[in-house]
Amino acid sequence: MRRTLAIGLAFLFGATALVAQDVVSAVSGTVQKVDAGTKTVVVKTADGTEHTFHFVERTTVQGADSSAAGAKDTFHGVKEGSEVVVHYSKKGTEETAEEIDHVGKDGLKVTEGTVSKIDRGGKTLVVKTADGAEETFHLTDHAAKDAGKGIGEGAEKSGKVTVYYTEKAGRKVAHFFKAL
Repeated sequence: MRRTLAIGLAFLFGATALVAQDVVSAVSGTVQKVDAGTKTVVVKTADGTEHTFHFVERTTVQGADSSAAGAKDTFHGVKEGSEVVVHYSKKGTEETAEEIDHVGKDGLKVTEGTVSKIDRGGKTLVVKTADGAEETFHLTDHAAKDAGKGIGEGAEKSGKVTVYYTEKAGRKVAHFFKAL
């Protein structure tokens, strides 16, 4: 009986550890180095921390100049000096880029405003801009998971945010947003 219980607990904790490793986080910063040979990109955050992210087959890049994809010192349109947000998973010490959003000049579109509503289930975000207009954004899976992480509970409807988005088929699609 004890042995069965011990095996069951070991399985439960092992499964929990595997699930915990697949959590996707996001970090923003500047691309310091791109290495197409090792399929890695080094991103330095505002606090000076450098992260080395590995590209895999499923890694997507949003907002990068597609004509730069084959240029020297670029990989999938990501180049040194680019301002990016990297959505990544971590297993052990290895960080794997799931999605990279180019947010600087010539990257994703940007708007700022005050959050009116976040609907995580419906994957929408409504933001009131400085001119009083309300804009509705459809959230990507990564943005929906990140929704509100930087906005304190209870402050969701008054938090000031910057939204990074694209327009597809007449809809504004938010790839990332952060509290101001």
